Amino acid sequence: MRILVVEDDPRLGPSLKKGLEASHYAVDLLTDGEEAVAAGLTVDYDLVILDVMLPHLTGFEVCRQLRDGQRTMPILLLTALGEVDHRVQGLDSGADDYLVKPFAFRELEARVRALLRREGPSKSPDLRFMDVVLDPRTHEVRRGDRVIPLSSKEYALLDLLLRHPRQVLSRATIADHVWDYDADNLSNVIDVYIRYLRRKLCEGGEPDIIHTLRGSGYMLREPAE
Repeated sequence: MRILVVEDDPRLGPSLKKGLEASHYAVDLLTDGEEAVAAGLTVDYDLVILDVMLPHLTGFEVCRQLRDGQRTMPILLLTALGEVDHRVQGLDSGADDYLVKPFAFRELEARVRALLRREGPSKSPDLRFMDVVLDPRTHEVRRGDRVIPLSSKEYALLDLLLRHPRQVLSRATIADHVWDYDADNLSNVIDVYIRYLRRKLCEGGEPDIIHTLRGSGYMLREPAE
């Protein structure tokens, strides 16, 4: 899952990015309203966390421009402005939720999970394919009765594959959703993490369900007969 955080506070922005990445999200951090509009209209984010008081454009205006551009990802507004009128203005500009500063990071995480669940049936609590089960609430991954410990990037990669079973995912798509916005030359890195993930999923002698399509990318599908 890929999240855009737009926050110009030099301490809070990096702190949010670090905390969300520790929860297995790929996170891009921007500090400017105009840059946020450009990124939000270009990149297929799963969620935007948006400060209200930003340079050049307010969070309200960023939100409006993203909605005018037919972007439908959930938007969570963060602000120190807690009056009812400000909350109403934020929701009327197209935001899905509103969190007043200061806030506990645990509450932010809970709101992020709730917003991502709203996106439809593919956001249902457990992600399953054959005997592989991923629980986004606890971050536990199982294959059959076996619990599989995964690194942050391995988890994000499996999450992406499980959300798109039997679909070819190009390396560019994987880089967009699992690594940072400015990541370049990731082809070899992606191949390495696919090998790591395969090895862990098949450690108990189970069949391989990650298929390589040369020149195209990777696909999660049933093993060949």
